Amino acid sequence: MTNRMRIPWSVCGIVALFSIAACAPSATNKPDSAASAKSADADASGADRRAGEGQLGGTGESNTGASSLKQMQEGKSPVTPASSPLKDVFYEFDRYDLSADARSTLRANADWLKNNASARVEIEGHCDERGTSEYNLALGAKRAQAAREFLSSLGIPADRLSTISYGQEIPVCREHSEDCWKQNRRARFVIVQGRSTS
Repeated sequence: MTNRMRIPWSVCGIVALFSIAACAPSATNKPDSAASAKSADADASGADRRAGEGQLGGTGESNTGASSLKQMQEGKSPVTPASSPLKDVFYEFDRYDLSADARSTLRANADWLKNNASARVEIEGHCDERGTSEYNLALGAKRAQAAREFLSSLGIPADRLSTISYGQEIPVCREHSEDCWKQNRRARFVIVQGRSTS
């Protein structure tokens, strides 16, 4: 008879929780609305800004529009405006690798970023509705990270690029069809600070 070490179930549960927490996309969590509101209030009043950062819009900055979360909270569709200098990239179902079209779009985005050296961009990862919320948050994070890494490989400093995943939570299209789902599988680029030279 072999000796087996018995592990109480409560220990297994704790180990499982730590394992799940360690794999969770914590760097891509959505900001809570209270923190976002506090930040917006601080920006509006001019307080709590980092040294050297002016108030957005105060010195001719360009903005692609609000984040998808802010647009959703305002009851607006989180669609990138056609006038935006940074275009969305799209992904195949359950994939985060970059297609030839996505790479072409990212090259154009990189050119704009090189010509607007003070611009900082948040890259949002989005998914269609299929799959669990947890899975899609992780997939959205991988999509945003793939776009970030490609832009970095083109010479855009990583400190100008941040990522966030919204998973399936903020779709641009709500129909249950492939035509709609492919619009939701995207990385979206939001300028969060920068002076436009064009």
